[in-house]
Amino acid sequence: MTDQHKKQNCDTMAAGLLSVDEAKQRILDSVTPINGEEKLAIRATLNRVLARDILSTINVPPYDNSAMDGYAVSSTDLPQQGETRLDVVGESFAGNPYSGTLSSGQAIRIMTGAMIPDGADTVIMQEQVRRDGDSIVIGSGHKKNANVRYSGEDMQVGQTILTRGKQILPAELGILASLGIPEVKVMRKLRVAFFSTGDELRSVGEPLEEGQIYDSNRYTLYGMLKRMHVDIIDMGVIADRREDVREAFTSAAAIADAVITSGGVSVGEADYVKETLEELGQVTFWRVAMKPGKPLAIGRIDSAAFFGVPGNPVSAMATFYQFVQPALRKMMGMPNPFNTLLKVPCMTALKKAPGRLEYQRGILDYNENGELIVNTTGVQGSHILTSMSQANCFIILPAENTGVAAGECVEVQPFTDLV
Repeated sequence: MTDQHKKQNCDTMAAGLLSVDEAKQRILDSVTPINGEEKLAIRATLNRVLARDILSTINVPPYDNSAMDGYAVSSTDLPQQGETRLDVVGESFAGNPYSGTLSSGQAIRIMTGAMIPDGADTVIMQEQVRRDGDSIVIGSGHKKNANVRYSGEDMQVGQTILTRGKQILPAELGILASLGIPEVKVMRKLRVAFFSTGDELRSVGEPLEEGQIYDSNRYTLYGMLKRMHVDIIDMGVIADRREDVREAFTSAAAIADAVITSGGVSVGEADYVKETLEELGQVTFWRVAMKPGKPLAIGRIDSAAFFGVPGNPVSAMATFYQFVQPALRKMMGMPNPFNTLLKVPCMTALKKAPGRLEYQRGILDYNENGELIVNTTGVQGSHILTSMSQANCFIILPAENTGVAAGECVEVQPFTDLV
C-alpha cells in the first residue's frame, strides 16, 4: 500500500472522530479546581494536595555542619605537598558542638551532622588521616570547604519550598517536618460518585441467570479512584428503568463533584442513560479516535462534572486513565495532570490498522544489559480484562501508525505513574 493510500485509509477511518489530544484538551478546559480546604497534621496530609504555598521560616541546614565523620580543620593548614601534623584539641558532636575557636595548627574531631567550629572551614574524612596520639597527620590533595554542608544550602528563609497544587508524598512530609511545621492547609477531598447501568449486570455474590454478567467495571473504577485518594460514593448497579436512572443521576450530582458511569454511551444503545443526561444536564457524546474506548460522554449535571466511559472493561480503564483521571487531578488542584511517557524498544512485532490511536497493553522490563524494553501481552481485545492484569504499561501507537517491527522504539505509559 502506498503512503497516499495509507493516508486516505487513515482519513476515511477517522472521519467524524475526535482526536485523543483534542478530547483531552476539551475535557481539561471543561473543569476547574474545587473550592474548599482544611488544616491537617502533616502525617494526615500524605497523598493530599497543598492548598497554600509553603515558605521557609528557617535555614535548612540551620548551621554549617559536617557531611562526614572526620576532623575539622582550617584550609590554611592544608599542605600543598608532603604531610603536616595538627593537634586535636576537642570534639564536636551532633547536638553537642565544640564551643571554642580553632587556632592555626589545630583540628577538632567531628561527627556527621555536627556544627563546624569557629575557625574551621574544611572536614578531612577520618579514613584520610593518620592518628598519632593527640595529633593527626594529613597529606596533600585536600580541598578547601570539602565535606561541609552550609547553612541554607537546602532551604533558605523566605524561599517558596512547596507550591499550591503539590501532592504531598513522603519527601514532602520530610520537608515539612524539617521546617518544623506541624500542620498545613490542603485541598478538601474531591467527591466522586459512580454507578453502572444495565439489567444484565449482577453484583458479586449474586447468582447469575442466563444472559447476565457480573459488574466488573464498578470494581475497577473503585480501585482507580481509591488510588487517587478521593472520597468515593459507590451507588451500585442501577436498573434500566427511566425513574431509577433519573434518580441515580439526580442524587449523584447533588452529593458529588464528579459523576462517572460505565456503559450506555455507544450509538444505538437501548437504555435511558442518554435520554436522562440530555434532559438533566449539558452532556456531549463523543466518538474518539482511540482503541480501545471510542465512545465517551462528557459534560455537567447541575454543578457536577460528568464522565461516561464505555462498558467494555479495558475500554473503561483506558478512557479513565487518559481522560477522566487528568480531569479529576485538575479538579483536585494539581497543576500538571498528565503522566510520564517513555520511549523504549518493542521486542515483539505489533499489528495495527491506521485511523485510531491505540493503547495496547505491554510488559515493561529490563533486558540482559539492564536496558528498558517492552513486549506485548498478546491478545488486545477490549473485553480481555486479563490483559490489564498481565500488563504494566500502555504501548501508545499513533493514529497514523500501521504496525511496529520487532526492535522498533515505541512510546509507553507505565502503569506505576498512573497512580
